[in-house]
Amino acid sequence: MTRHIVLIGLPGAGKSTIGRLVAETLQAPFVDIDAIITRKEGRPIEMLFAERGEAVFRQLEAQEMDHALTGDPAVIAPGGGWAAQPGALATARDRALVIYLKTRPDTATTRAVPAGNRPALLGEDPEQRMRELLREREPFYMQADAEVETDRRRPADVAADVERLARERAQW
Repeated sequence: MTRHIVLIGLPGAGKSTIGRLVAETLQAPFVDIDAIITRKEGRPIEMLFAERGEAVFRQLEAQEMDHALTGDPAVIAPGGGWAAQPGALATARDRALVIYLKTRPDTATTRAVPAGNRPALLGEDPEQRMRELLREREPFYMQADAEVETDRRRPADVAADVERLARERAQW
């Protein structure tokens, strides 16, 4: 049975970029959880955080992940903090191959900050905040089924590694 592919990692790790490339090659749907929440809520994630708080966002994120994981096999990109939520990885594990897109904090910051839509990175020193996020979240990221390095690599090369893992370990 074909399983979902769930990409986890820091903001700026490339979950959306790589997810789109992998989905296209595998001819699978791509599910960007943040984009779905933004569309349904009618406001950007950072505004949702500011107005309703992280707890509400995490609840919406969990609902959308549960919905995605019960659908047809897809490539799924949750937000960077999803994997660190209680029970999140356990919920996905039997229905998905979870792949950690490993990225150094400085690389992730360079990729994420220009977009300006990452609530976790708003503030004085985004790179320091990224290091803190990695320290908090990496124990969860390391529980993934596989890991793919993204630093100093072209998106197409990272996507090729993810595709290979999907074919070998998720029956794509």
